[in-house]
Amino acid sequence: MKKYIKIARLDHWIKQFFIMPGVAVALLLTEHSLTDISLFNLFFGFFGTCFIASANYVINEWLDAPFDKFHPVKKNRPVVTENMQLKWVLVEYAIFIVFGLFFSYLVNRLFLYTSIVLLVMGVIYNVKPIRSKDIVYFDVISESINNMLRLLMGWFIVTSDSIPPSSILLGYWMAGAYLMATKRFAEYRMIGNPETAGLYRKSFVKYTEKKLLASSIFYALASTFCLGVFLVKYRIEYLLCIPFVFLLFAYYSAMSLDNDSAAQKPEKLYKEKKLMLLVLLIIVLFIICTFCNFDFLKPLTSSALIKLEV
Repeated sequence: MKKYIKIARLDHWIKQFFIMPGVAVALLLTEHSLTDISLFNLFFGFFGTCFIASANYVINEWLDAPFDKFHPVKKNRPVVTENMQLKWVLVEYAIFIVFGLFFSYLVNRLFLYTSIVLLVMGVIYNVKPIRSKDIVYFDVISESINNMLRLLMGWFIVTSDSIPPSSILLGYWMAGAYLMATKRFAEYRMIGNPETAGLYRKSFVKYTEKKLLASSIFYALASTFCLGVFLVKYRIEYLLCIPFVFLLFAYYSAMSLDNDSAAQKPEKLYKEKKLMLLVLLIIVLFIICTFCNFDFLKPLTSSALIKLEV
C-alpha cells in the first residue's frame, strides 16, 4: 500500500498553496473582504486541488517509469523498482479523480470546470499520442499552464461572478514557465550527459543548457512584463515591490547553477531559508502597499506630459 500512496506524491500538496495568490487578487480587485471568504470553500477548494494534482502525479509516475530509470534519483521511484500493478494504479487514479471533482463541485461550478481542465492537462502532458512533455518548449508551456489554473481556482474560491485580468493570468502562467524551465536547466546540468538526459526526457534530445537558460530568461521577462502591466493598472503602489520581485527571479536563477540544485524540486523550496526570507519580505511589502497610499507615485499613472518651465 505504501508504494501506491507514494506515487500520489502527498508531499507535493504544498505546491497547491499556489492557489492563494488567486484568493489575494480576488480580495484586491473585487468587493469581497477577508470576512467574506467561506472557510468551507477554502477547505474543499484546497483539498480538491490536491486530489486532482495527485491523480495527475499517479499517471505521471506510471507512464514515466521506462524513462525514470535513466535518472540518477528518479530511478529509485516505486514504479521503477517495485512490482506494481496497472489495475491498482488505475483504481488509485480513479479514486483521486472522484474525490477531487466532488470536492470541487462543493465549491462552485466554475471551480469544478477549472478542476476538470487541470485534470485534462495532466492527460495531455503525460499520455500519448500528445504527451506534451516530450515536445521541446511545449513541455514547459503545457505544464506551467497549471500555475494559471491554480490562480483561477483561488479566485473562484472567493467569487464566481468574474474572472481575473488577463495580465495577471498570463504573468502567473509565465512565472510557472520560468520555474519549469529553470527546473529542467538544473536537471540537465545535474545529469551531465546529453545522451543519458535524452533517454530520461525526450525533449532533452533537442534542449541544451544554453537553450534552457535562454528560455528561462524569456519566461521571466514575459512574466515580469505582464505583472508590471497589472500592477500599474490596478495599484501603482505595488511598483515599489518590483525590484524585490526582480531580485527573487535573479536569486532563483543563481540557485539553479548550484550542484544538486534545489530548483529541481520546487516542492522542497520551503527548506531554502534565504529564499523563504526573500519571499516573506515580498509578501510583507505587498501587504504594506495594499493598505498604504503613496501619493508621490500617482503621476506615474498619468498620460499627460510634465511641463517644464525654462
